[in-house]
Amino acid sequence: MMKKANSAPTMKDVAREAGVALGTVSKVVNGLPVGDPYKVRVEEAIRKLNYQVNSYAQGLKASTTHTVALLIPNTYIPFYASLVYHINIVLLKRKYRMLLCSTDYDPGLEQEYIEMAQQNKVDGIIGLTYNPNLIIDEHTPFIAIDRSMGPKIPCVTSDNFAGGQMAAEKLADLGCRRAAFLRIGSSLSNEPNKRKAGFENGCLSRGLEYEMKILNDGEPYEEFEKFLKSHMENGKLTFDGIFCVTDTLAHLIGRTLRDLNQKVPENVQVIGFDGTRCFGDLEYMCSTIVQPVPEIAEMCVDLLLQDNRLSKPQLVCLPVTYAYGGTTKA
Repeated sequence: MMKKANSAPTMKDVAREAGVALGTVSKVVNGLPVGDPYKVRVEEAIRKLNYQVNSYAQGLKASTTHTVALLIPNTYIPFYASLVYHINIVLLKRKYRMLLCSTDYDPGLEQEYIEMAQQNKVDGIIGLTYNPNLIIDEHTPFIAIDRSMGPKIPCVTSDNFAGGQMAAEKLADLGCRRAAFLRIGSSLSNEPNKRKAGFENGCLSRGLEYEMKILNDGEPYEEFEKFLKSHMENGKLTFDGIFCVTDTLAHLIGRTLRDLNQKVPENVQVIGFDGTRCFGDLEYMCSTIVQPVPEIAEMCVDLLLQDNRLSKPQLVCLPVTYAYGGTTKA
């Protein structure tokens, strides 16, 4: 039978070109031992025909595809983008591919992506998700980021409580006397919500007065503007320190403070959370509590690829650090 023009060469074509049995080609492709003369002939035939191994099909036969799905809300918020970058790097080092699923905080889409990933026989899923009723097949390895989802699903996160406490104590140590805690985020029970409790604990330990303004996702940012304006007296903000639950919020609050003619950090010191850098690797965009993103990525992949599920911890909490970024006094 004549081979179709421009069709990809098959293992049979390689065997015919090398003058060996099909089984010999299979052994060479799969790294099994064969005599050196045969190995050389097969490798020369592979190069000559430009034969490409279908690693995905190989994986299906071996019950592994060397593919991991990553569910992430989006890739334009710097923290999420950094997670995507570092998880991909870790997977590449281990010869795994990443299937990226951007969910845009859509609970239904999160479930659809889970089902799609399972149908594509991925070796596991890493997910930063918000669907409170997410259904995951118990046979699919799953690692959650920032959210505990049950005893059989490990969660990897930063020490959010310690980060909130660190922010409060840093503001107090830098001379602040009255602070505000500003948060916008999901009402879902997750690890980042512990930043609030940590901040309260830090304020209590330093005798720092504080007030809180908390919004849920979807509520307008203008509520923060109203809150700050309501705390202006004689052209001066009654707060001299602000802790924002993310760097993105800290950036927006900085703009609002400038509109109110408040100088940062001379009049008001601001600390964010995440460790966001300008253009990804330059200076910090604000003074911030830094999440160890490379270590989070490494831990997620380590736990996902572990064979023994019973030995996996339910929660891994990684340490955070403070970094100066120009919005606090040096």
